[in-house]
Amino acid sequence: MFTGIVEETGVVEEMAERADSWRLKIRALKVTTDLAVGDSLAVNGCCLTAVECGSSSVSFDLLGETRRLTNLSALGIGGSVNLERSLRPDGRMGGHYVTGHIDGMGIVEVFELRGADHYLRVGGPAGFGRYLVAKGSIAIDGISLTLAEVEGDRFAVWLIPHTLSITNVGNRLPGDGVNLEFDMMAKYVERLLGYRTAQSGPGPAV
Repeated sequence: MFTGIVEETGVVEEMAERADSWRLKIRALKVTTDLAVGDSLAVNGCCLTAVECGSSSVSFDLLGETRRLTNLSALGIGGSVNLERSLRPDGRMGGHYVTGHIDGMGIVEVFELRGADHYLRVGGPAGFGRYLVAKGSIAIDGISLTLAEVEGDRFAVWLIPHTLSITNVGNRLPGDGVNLEFDMMAKYVERLLGYRTAQSGPGPAV
């Protein structure tokens, strides 16, 4: 479990295909201080398991499915990734509950400076707009953000300077793919309401 509060950006040192998986190696300083093999780390919002840990690097094995469904497939040597360690029981909840399980990729449609603020609009996967609500939460590449506008499957957020300075979102361009995780609570509510409706069956005959 994560919060969507990115701790630092790491740099890709290796992305290589192996016999049974892909190996991703990332150079980082902060998140590696107490990371151990088997620990979870959110990389651009994807929950990955550390298989090798060093004082300034961490490596992961990636499934083909992970590469297919996320923007990790587009990473090259020198690429920047958002990193967050899993939530500790005694940690502060600064963002929102994020599982690290990507629902799909969105496409950056607009990213521009409007006055003194940065505006980002994303086109989400078809049908996922039902999980979006203005002033609700969404995770974009692992960043917990507040929805400012919602129109069907499209949505927009405003970005503060701190977010731009500590994450890789400032590097995004129109047409880029971003990893999206929609609000977990919305998905549970939908599931429970659907189950309740199915269990209740049709009303009594009149």
